[in-house]
Amino acid sequence: MKKISLLTIPLFFSLMAAHAQQADSLLNVLNSGLIKPEVEAVFKSTRVVLSHSSETQKKHDLDMRIRHHFGDIGGKFGSAHTLYGLDVASDLFIGFDYGITDDLTVGIGRSKQDELYNFSGKYKLLKQRTDGKMPVNLTLFAQMGWIAREPFSQTEFTTYSNRFSYFLQSIISRKFSSRFSLEVMPALLMRKNTAESRDPQNLFSLGFAGRMKLTRRLSFIADYTLVNGLSRPNDLSQVYYNPLGVGLEIETGGHIFSLNFMNSEYILENNFISNTKKSWKDGGIRFGFTISRNFTLFKSKNKDPDKTSKIY
Repeated sequence: MKKISLLTIPLFFSLMAAHAQQADSLLNVLNSGLIKPEVEAVFKSTRVVLSHSSETQKKHDLDMRIRHHFGDIGGKFGSAHTLYGLDVASDLFIGFDYGITDDLTVGIGRSKQDELYNFSGKYKLLKQRTDGKMPVNLTLFAQMGWIAREPFSQTEFTTYSNRFSYFLQSIISRKFSSRFSLEVMPALLMRKNTAESRDPQNLFSLGFAGRMKLTRRLSFIADYTLVNGLSRPNDLSQVYYNPLGVGLEIETGGHIFSLNFMNSEYILENNFISNTKKSWKDGGIRFGFTISRNFTLFKSKNKDPDKTSKIY
């Protein structure tokens, strides 16, 4: 019995040493910065309803996105005659976003309206931290639009450069809790073709967007863009409205599916910032949906599950 007791002493000290080594290893991991204090998934997708969110694609992730806007639910061009807008497709979009790095995303797509092609870049400059050292996220977004359709008149595109428009935006966001996120989006749209001379070619806008998580896989989302009253007069011959959209966002594994209602006929910022002509008050609400599917093109050699895509 005495021999057994003597044998347990070195065994006890061996177990204590192994436990101490594991504790030192965990501290080294924490101190090395492998576990980052950055707030993840401020939004669950790179878009809200109409607007972009502050999220970017993870490295080597490809997002295929299909968006559809139908016609007016009510008003002169809606009601049962058009099945509350379902007979009419006001705009269709298909696009691809690819993560060059975790913070840099490039995109390309095409929408039905104006046969508009878009080429975009998105860079996350600042990231919100759980330790409070950085309270917000800052993402920079730039997009070029190219109108590919034939001109409606000989004077519409006096030079070929008039087919191009440019959109620059800063997206400032914060995740206030695990369920609630908000963002503010000051932006500038630069274009050549305007309906009348008093309508500025350069339009300033200020957007607001939010997400409220309702259940594990269901969230309420909304965005609003203020255009009138900033750089655009309120008394133009053509009446324009500020874009407003609300929706439900559904997570289904690698898919993000959203059901939306908005007053904008158009999908891309280069169009809906300047050309929203429908009002929520006059039945100009339309139904739309978005389907997003995320693909990882190159398998990561990193075995850490925390390094996988956090958006989806």
